[in-house]
Amino acid sequence: MSVELALPPSKRDLRLDLFRGLANWLMFLGHVSTSVLAWFSFRNYGFSDGADLFVFISGYTSALVFGRRMLEGGFVFGTTRLFRRVWQIYVAHILLFVFYLASVHFLTSRFSAPDLVDRFNVAPLLNAPVETITQGLLLRYKPLNLDVLPLYVVLMAAFPPVLWLMLRHRNWVMLGSVLLYITARQFGWNLPSYPSGVWYFNPFTWQLLFVLGAWLALGGANTLHFLVRSRAVLVFGMAYLLFAAVMTLAGLIPELQKVFPRVLFEAFNPNDKTNLAPYRFLHLAVVIILGARFIPIDAAGLQATIWKPLVKCGQQSLEVFAVGIYLAFIGYFVLTMTSDGMIPQLLVGTAGISIMTAVAYYRSWSKRVEKSAHAHAIPPITGKSQPIGGELARPAERSAVGVA
Repeated sequence: MSVELALPPSKRDLRLDLFRGLANWLMFLGHVSTSVLAWFSFRNYGFSDGADLFVFISGYTSALVFGRRMLEGGFVFGTTRLFRRVWQIYVAHILLFVFYLASVHFLTSRFSAPDLVDRFNVAPLLNAPVETITQGLLLRYKPLNLDVLPLYVVLMAAFPPVLWLMLRHRNWVMLGSVLLYITARQFGWNLPSYPSGVWYFNPFTWQLLFVLGAWLALGGANTLHFLVRSRAVLVFGMAYLLFAAVMTLAGLIPELQKVFPRVLFEAFNPNDKTNLAPYRFLHLAVVIILGARFIPIDAAGLQATIWKPLVKCGQQSLEVFAVGIYLAFIGYFVLTMTSDGMIPQLLVGTAGISIMTAVAYYRSWSKRVEKSAHAHAIPPITGKSQPIGGELARPAERSAVGVA
C-alpha cells in the first residue's frame, strides 16, 4: 500500500492546533450573538468562518491519526479506533444537549424570560418532551448552535470506508467527494430535521471540506504545493479575500450595499452556509493556501508564548468546543439580563475565552496524569516485538488522537 502521510510519526504540525483553537474562539464569539463580539469573528470579513476551518482541520487530523492506525493495524483495527472517537464525540454532544436544554428551561422559568425558548429552538421540548429527546438522540433535533457536533459525528462515522479507499486511491475519492457535493447542491439532497426542515450543515455538501482535509494529509498537499508558491495565486487570493470582505460587509452596512449592482450583491447575500456555497469553499481554500505560504510548518513564531493558549485549545478541541457553545448561551443570557453595552460584551467575551482556555489546560494536565498512571500500571515489556498500532503505540501518535 503506497501513501504519503503529510507528517512523520514524531512530528506535530502546530498550525493545526493553532488554527483549530482560533476556530473555537471565533465560533464562541460569533455564537454569543452580539453586535460587538461578532466583529471579532471571521464571519463579518469573508464568506467562510470558524466552522469551515474546524471541519477542514478535523478531516486533516483524522486522516493523519487514523490513516496511520489503519496502515499499521488494518481496516478493522483502524475502524474500531475511529468508532471509538465517534462515540466520544456523540457522548459530548448528548451531554451538551442535555445541559443546554436544562439550562434554557431553568433560566426561562427562574427569570421569566420566555423569549429564550423560541430563540434557542427549545419550544419542541415543551410541546412533546419524549419525542423531542428521542429525536435529539437521533441527531435530528438540534437547539440553536448545536449543529456542528452532529455533523462531525456523521462525517466521522462514514469515514472508515472513505479512509480505506483514500489510502489506495486518494485522487478518485477526492473526485467522488466533489461529484457528491455538486449532485447534492443540484438536487437538494440533505438530511431531515425535527420537527421540520433540514440540517443547517448539510452533510452531503460539507463532507467536501472534511475529505479535502483528509486528501491533503494523505499526500494531496504535495500535489498542490505549486499553488502555495505561485505568485499568480497569491495575487488572485489577496484580491478574492478583499472582494469577499467587501461583499460580506455590504450585507451588514446598508450604505456600502448601495455601491454595488443589486444582482452582484444578491449573488453573495445571504451567504449560503447550509449547502456550502462554491464561493464559500473557494474562500476557505484561499485562506488555507495563503496560510501555508506565510506560515510554514517550521515557522519559529509558532513556538511563541503568546500562541500557547490557542494551541492548547486546539489540542483539546472537543472539550473546548462543547464548553464554548454552552458559554455562548450563558453569555447571551447574561447580556440580555444586564446590559448589552460595549464594555459588558467585551467582559463576557474575555471571560468566555478565559474559561475555555482554562478547560483546555485542565484537560491537558488531566490526560498527562492519567497517561502517567496508566504507564506505571503496565508491567515492563520484554522481548523485541510489540503489537503494531495497539495501546502501546508511539507516544506522539497516541497524543494526536485527542486532536482528531
